[in-house]
Amino acid sequence: MSCYTKKQIKEAVESKGYKWFEKGNYNLNIVGVRNSATEGKVTNKFDDCLTLSYNLDGKEIFHCFAATTDPGTHWVENVLNKDGVAILVPGQYRGSHKIRKHQGRYDALCQKKEVKVYRDNNKDEVYDMLEENIHEGIYGINIHKAGGRVNGSTQIDKWSAGCQVFSKESDFNILMEAAYKAKDLYGNSFTYTLIESKDIVA
Repeated sequence: MSCYTKKQIKEAVESKGYKWFEKGNYNLNIVGVRNSATEGKVTNKFDDCLTLSYNLDGKEIFHCFAATTDPGTHWVENVLNKDGVAILVPGQYRGSHKIRKHQGRYDALCQKKEVKVYRDNNKDEVYDMLEENIHEGIYGINIHKAGGRVNGSTQIDKWSAGCQVFSKESDFNILMEAAYKAKDLYGNSFTYTLIESKDIVA
């Protein structure tokens, strides 16, 4: 999946009526872009994007990283929850995440407020993103990294059961460096926005 420009992401976010943060340094816009071209098929690949935008001393900083916003094949087929695997519903989740240990291992952006997820329990190769399957709650939908391979992980496998996951550790580290700065300025609270590639004007 090709990456985007800051202008494209900002316009897509604002077209949904969501908040775009611009005031002050390190006021982070963390925006996931789900790949609409897969048409809901379980690809088990890092074929989505996770973008980071903020201002720093009058300069616009923008990054676009390879990531997944969908669960991997392993957890689609081996569901942890009786209602099915979690697939985050697109939307803006204000103050939904905070810095804390992911699974007690390393700092990541971890869910602290309720989010909406689709639940898919039929274990086939298509994500069932149906309105009647939406649940809302605290499910550990964290923003974290896959394994430490230098060139990044290519298969999602067990890395996501609904989490938003970076393919490359070095990309994840860029997010976390900015998040520590933001925490010092604004407190330990981060908004996550998920849109779809079909929302973006080329």
